[in-house]
Formats: sequence, structure tokens, C-alpha cells
Amino acid sequence: MRARLAGALCAVLLVVTGTTAAGVTGDGRLRFALTLAPSAARQAGRSAVDGRAYVIVSRKGAPEPRDQIDITGGVPFWGRNADGVRPGRPIVLDGGGGTYGYPLKSLASLPAGHYSVQAFFNTYDTFRRGDGSTVKMHMPCGDGMDLFHSPGNFSSTPRWIDVDPRHPRTVGLTLDRLITPSQPVPPGGTCQQGNPADSAHVKHVKIQSPALSKFWGRPIFIGANILLPAGYDPNGTVRYPVEYHFGHFTTNAPRGFREDGGNAFSKWWLSDAAPRFIVVEIREENPFYDTSYAVDTPNLGPYGQATTRELIPAIDARFHTIAAPYGRLTSGGSTGGWMALASQIFYPDVYGGAFAGYPDPVDLRREQIVNVYDDANAYDTIREWDRTPRPDSRTVPGDTNYVNAQENLWELARGDRDRSGGSWAMWEALYSRRGKDGYPAQAWDKRTGAIDHSVSAGWKAMDLSAKVAAEWPALGPKLQGRVFLYVGDTDTYFLNTAVELFQQRTDALTNPPSGFTFVYGRAKPHGWSPYTAQEWFQIYADYVAKHAPKGVDASAWRGPRVTPRLNVSGGEIVPAEKHVGLPR
Repeated sequence: MRARLAGALCAVLLVVTGTTAAGVTGDGRLRFALTLAPSAARQAGRSAVDGRAYVIVSRKGAPEPRDQIDITGGVPFWGRNADGVRPGRPIVLDGGGGTYGYPLKSLASLPAGHYSVQAFFNTYDTFRRGDGSTVKMHMPCGDGMDLFHSPGNFSSTPRWIDVDPRHPRTVGLTLDRLITPSQPVPPGGTCQQGNPADSAHVKHVKIQSPALSKFWGRPIFIGANILLPAGYDPNGTVRYPVEYHFGHFTTNAPRGFREDGGNAFSKWWLSDAAPRFIVVEIREENPFYDTSYAVDTPNLGPYGQATTRELIPAIDARFHTIAAPYGRLTSGGSTGGWMALASQIFYPDVYGGAFAGYPDPVDLRREQIVNVYDDANAYDTIREWDRTPRPDSRTVPGDTNYVNAQENLWELARGDRDRSGGSWAMWEALYSRRGKDGYPAQAWDKRTGAIDHSVSAGWKAMDLSAKVAAEWPALGPKLQGRVFLYVGDTDTYFLNTAVELFQQRTDALTNPPSGFTFVYGRAKPHGWSPYTAQEWFQIYADYVAKHAPKGVDASAWRGPRVTPRLNVSGGEIVPAEKHVGLPR
């Protein structure tokens, strides 16, 4: 207790004098005392803040230490939660249990050296949700949960210090800089309402969602980036099919389009050769991640309802879309691949076909390479006398980039209770029930990886493979021949293994047979696609024309058909490469 009091007294001395105190007696630990500058607090309009405080150290002067954090090859950083922080009152980060770091767990492990150091503070808002829970989380503001650049957060000006474990010291750092929104804020509004500027072919929509606002207990907005086809006439009568292209949060134009025709896709899109489609990219950043996954969940709220019943009708009302399932296709890769497939499965009466690439795990017997239902540990394969780390990311030749424990512990240092903004935290928020504390129930111990099967068993409700198999009598007539999946068979994150399990399960379905198409790229990594964007739109055009109601004239938007290998025949793409995954 005395050692802690001594550290606190030194921290107070730092606040008063603004100097670095050396020679602190006590437990011999290096400490950092972080204080919020009154000027930064005034600029933010806050008298006190809740959140998570960090210290980041680097041997390099540039870029700033906060920009050098990564799972591998990144610099050490440590964090701890801090509530009710007021200007001038220190937050102390030390080698104690309340401070947790990555890749060095404890500040006491930092070796002697000359370091550039920086303090950071991730602010949490208090959400009194409609489900009765109260949680503290960071609300992104047009940044897509880019934690170390998110508006409303504070940082210190980096400074150089010398560290020597033989000589304990307390280092004072002042959080004197506030991150402000990069997008324009509407008069009298908030940064969540901001929209990028429109152009001739690129438009933006944002609405307040009644369903999400009720769930989160405050106004929640969802939006979309819209790409219009060449020749689009807002006063015309032609209605166009829509590609709902899912992915991570972005304010960029869909499909990389440029008004000046400065790339191959843009030139093609504006040419006579391109089918006339409208492209919609959803923008749904939220307190857990940079996208919602577009389904209803206990932890994120009714994002599926908000997307399908609120946002899509608003888009249909403003633009000349074909407002019927046959004219709405879903697509995307990785996170967007999961969203494209899940949207088709959960809302088959809204969408008419899914074209999903290298999706996040679609069968949770392979959450990457973890069987969440049967494995004992998410980080290691455990045997009687030994244990082997589970790889998380690999190269095509087979080298391991990093293992599951590394990414999960990196996320834990960024934020506990699934507040890291990372992929594993988001998956838990997506799949898990709500825990007793209001945050997602933890499927495994974040420090050890030990799986709690009483939690992971409940993930089956969001397991796309399990859902399709269990509900096939109802889903089959609506999904038959409407799912197209493609993935490299050496996907960087092992996502092909879940796709193969999904294929095995759906190939066995009858009454009706699934008619799903699976395309695998031999020795291809994450991000592989069998076709270019231009070729995909030719496929989409043929597909929509094939499934349009009898008598519909597609000539106004279909464009020329250019190459036989892109035909849709019998509900199936004629693929460049195709093979069935090996049984497991």
C-alpha cells in the first residue's frame, strides 16, 4: 500500500510541476502518469471522460508511436481502463495487474533504452440500451472504428525518454491533443450524421435508424455510398438492378470508381460495354467494429432490420432501383463475403442471389481453424504431454505469420470486454449471447484461450452452415441455386476450410438439392477472385435477366454479352477453376 501511495504522490507532483520525477522509492517499477490537458477537455466539451488509457513506446521517432502498433513487427503498448478522468488528475500505468500490454504483457518487461513515448486515451460513451443493459464503449465518428485516429480520442505529443530498470521513475505525459472529425458535421448535428460530398455518379445516403436508436438508447445513423450507371436520369423511367456490395467501412466511391475515368474499371463503367447497374455499399460503423455484419444480434442490435426495412426502402425511394429480390444481388469479400452470404440466408425474401468471396467463417467447426464446439482451447492444440500454437495467418508456401494467441492478446491490450475494435472481438459480439454484465458472453478466456462450451454452443444460431442445414425445408425453395462462393484453397486465414465444410453439408441437402456453386483457386491467398469486377457485372447481368419475371425487358440495362465463359447455365457459373474440398 505504501508503495502505491508513493507512486500516486509522485504522479501528483508531476501534475503540479510538469516535470519528470526520477528516483522514486518503492517497488522499483517504471510508471507513467497521464493527465488530460484542460484545453483538450474544453475543446471536446467534456468535464470528465471514461475510457481506456494507453502508453506506447518506440525506438523510432517517426511515425508517431500510435501509428506503429501492429500484431507482428509492432511496438510495445500497454492499456488500462479509467473512468471519471478529469483534467489534472493523473491516470497511472505501471507494472501492476490493472495494466495490460502487448507484445510485452508488463511494463516491467521493457528493457533499458532510449524511447519515443506517447500517451493515448480512447473515450467511452455510456449507452443505456433498450435491452436493459448499460455498457461503456467508444462510438466511432466517420472513421470506421480506427481506434488510434477516431474523433473524440486524445493523444499526447510524443517525447523521448531514457529507461533503465535499475532506476525506477515516473514519467509524466499530457494528453493535449483532441482528434476531430474529418467529415463535415451538419449544422446543429453530430459527426455521426456526416456524409462525404456527392459527385455526378457517386451519391451518399444516411438515415437515422429508429430500430437501432431504440436499441442503443441514442440516435444511431446508417448510410450507404451509391454508384450510379452511365446515362442515369433521375427523371427517367428505367429501373436498374442493384449490387449490394458489403465490406468494411469506407467513404470511398464504390468499386474504386473515379469520375475522371482514371482507372480501368471507371473507363469501363462509363462505356457502352458495361451493364447498367446501381452499386450500393453500406456504411454501418458501430461501437464494436467498422461494420455491422448486417444481421440482428443480441449485442449489436437489429442491424438486419435497419438495413432491410429502413435503409433499403430509403434507397429505393430515392433512386431508380429494381425494388424486388430478383434485382438485388449481394456481393463482397472477407467480412463482406460473410455479410453477402448471411444477408441472402437470413433475408431470402429481400435479395435474389449471393456472390461471396473468401468469407469470414461460414461454418464454426472452423472458426479459422478452431472448432468452437469441440476444441478445448482456441490458442493451442493440447495433448497429454505437449501443446502446439494454432496458426492464425499463413503464407501460401506455408509459413506462419502469427498465431491465434497473438492476435487475441493484441486485441485484449487494445480493449477488454470485446472493445478492441478487432476481428475476434467482433465475431464474439456477433455470435455470442449477451453476458450478465451487458457485454458479449466470452466464448473463451482471453488470456489463456480456454473455451467455455456453454457459451460457444450458442454460436450455432449464427453459424451459417448449421442454419442452412437446420432450416432447409423452409429455406431450400428460396435459396436453391442462389449461392456462389469462391475462395483460395490456401486462404491466408484458413477460411477455405469452413467453406469446404459448408459445401459438404449443403451438397448433401435434398428436396430440393442446393444447387450452390463453389469455386476454389489453387494455391491462392486471401483476396483471390476468379474474375475481375468487370466480368462479375457481366455475370450479374446474365443472372438477373435469367431470374427476372416473365415479360421483363432487360435490354435497357443489360448491355452486350461478351464472353461465353461468363454464362450462367443451370443456375451455375461456368468457373475458371472448380474442385470439391477434401472430406474432413
